Amino acid sequence: MSAGTLYTLGLGPGDPELVTLKAARVLGAVPVIAYFAKRGRAGHARTIAGAHLRPGTEELRFEYPFTTEIPVDDPRYATGIAQFYEHCAERLAEWLGAGRDVALLCEGDPFFYGSSMYLFDRLRDEYPHEVVPGVTAMSGCWTRAHTPVVHGDDILTVLPGTLEAGRMADGLAGCDAAVIMKVGRNLPKIRAVLAKTGLADRALYVERGTMTGERILKLSEHDGSPAPYFALILVPGRQRTR
Repeated sequence: MSAGTLYTLGLGPGDPELVTLKAARVLGAVPVIAYFAKRGRAGHARTIAGAHLRPGTEELRFEYPFTTEIPVDDPRYATGIAQFYEHCAERLAEWLGAGRDVALLCEGDPFFYGSSMYLFDRLRDEYPHEVVPGVTAMSGCWTRAHTPVVHGDDILTVLPGTLEAGRMADGLAGCDAAVIMKVGRNLPKIRAVLAKTGLADRALYVERGTMTGERILKLSEHDGSPAPYFALILVPGRQRTR
C-alpha cells in the first residue's frame, strides 16, 4: 500500500476568502484534516477551512497542552510541547501509513511561526508531502490598515513580542519598518520599548486583522486593555523620499 500524502496548508490570516485556490482545492479533496486548537476553542484554522470542506471529511483535533500557562523560557514548556508534537506526528503517521492523504491546517503561512512546521519536520523524510503557502497575518493586517510598509531599500524587521525588552530594542535599532508578532500579554513591554526607541508615534495596533471584530488604531490611542492572541504591531517605514 502506498503511503498517503501530507499536505501542509496555509489558510491565511482569517478571512476565508483569502484562502488560496490551491488550498481550497486540497481541502475539498482530502479525506482527513488535522488542526491545532486551544482547549475549549474551535480552532482558528479549522474555522477558516469550514466553508471549503466536503461532507464526511474526517478530523484530527490536536489540543495544545498549554498556551500561556507556562512561560516559554520555563524548561517544562520545551519538554511538554516537544512531547505534544511527537504525539501529534505519531497520530498523523498512522493515517499516512494507512494510505490516507491528510491536510494539516495552519493559519497564516505554515513556515512563518506556524505550529504545523514542527510536524512537517518530524514527517518530511518518511512520507510524501506538499506545502501550500498562505497569506501571512502581517500582510493581511497592513493591507486592512491601508498602510504601505516598505519601499525602495527599506529594511523590514519582524520580532516576536515574547523577546526580552533589551533584545527587542536591539532588534528595532537601525530598521526602517517593523512588525511585532505575539503581542498578547506582552503589550505593555512592547509599548515601553517602542517609546524608548522613538518608534511609538508611528506604530499601529491591529487586532484580529481580516476577521470579525477587527480593530485598527494608532498604538498611542490604545486604551491599555489586554490584547488577544491575534494582535500585532506595525511600524511603517517609507520615511525617505521616493
